[in-house]
Amino acid sequence: MRKPLTRSGLFAGALLLAATAVSLVPSIYMFDISLRNATDSFSPALIASHVTFANWQAILLHGDLARFFLNSALVSVATVALTLVCVIGLSYAISRLRIKGGHILLLLVVSALLLPLASLLVPIAKLLEMLGMTNSYFGLIGPETAIGIPFGTVIVKAAMDEIPVALEEAARIDGAGSFAVLLRVVVPLVQPSLIVVAIWQFLYSWNEFFLALVIMTRDAMKPLPLAPLYYQGPFMTDPGKLFAILTLIAVVPMLAYIVLQRWFVAGLMEGGVKG
Repeated sequence: MRKPLTRSGLFAGALLLAATAVSLVPSIYMFDISLRNATDSFSPALIASHVTFANWQAILLHGDLARFFLNSALVSVATVALTLVCVIGLSYAISRLRIKGGHILLLLVVSALLLPLASLLVPIAKLLEMLGMTNSYFGLIGPETAIGIPFGTVIVKAAMDEIPVALEEAARIDGAGSFAVLLRVVVPLVQPSLIVVAIWQFLYSWNEFFLALVIMTRDAMKPLPLAPLYYQGPFMTDPGKLFAILTLIAVVPMLAYIVLQRWFVAGLMEGGVKG
């Protein structure tokens, strides 16, 4: 039986609703401008008096936008998959195999979280240029994966530390090796934490701007976040189309988080709080 809400509970709920409403104002305003014509785009009104879908029709029928979307989807999915493979292997080696120097390795990996992305742009760009990997998918997938590994390792290792050793010992008695134990015992138990890492990495990769701006200089290889720069010339006098593109960029990670938020919160609590 649920307990009745107290006065403090009602106040906290009202405060959260108010904060949510305020935080949604920029998104609502962005979507609203995408539904305005060129004349009304510069109006300061929050809600437009006339609605048109001409802006959306114009950008969706533009062939280049589909290529940008496909580039972002390919890079984001590949980055998530590669990050999960690296994080699972590294976390298992440090947490369960107790490799020599594991704590030092973990400290080095986690220390990468202290580095601002701006300090890495020039070295990454120079390295990729030397390797001939600029304007290539892996030239963007590799750095994004490397940036996501430290956060993912912290989350997944904490979850693996909570797995009883007896479960692994039972599997080894049945003849399972380390790789089989990892796939059949450990990975299913840390699945909520892996979902957290996957969602977090997807959101980062989908919205990543600075690395893509430096690495992808050819229009055919640019991901969706760079689309506004590509269209700023023809669409600069028509903000409605630019805001339609920005809304399209924002809606994919927003829908992904709405669908998977239950698992995201549960995995974050399991892998980020324990240990």
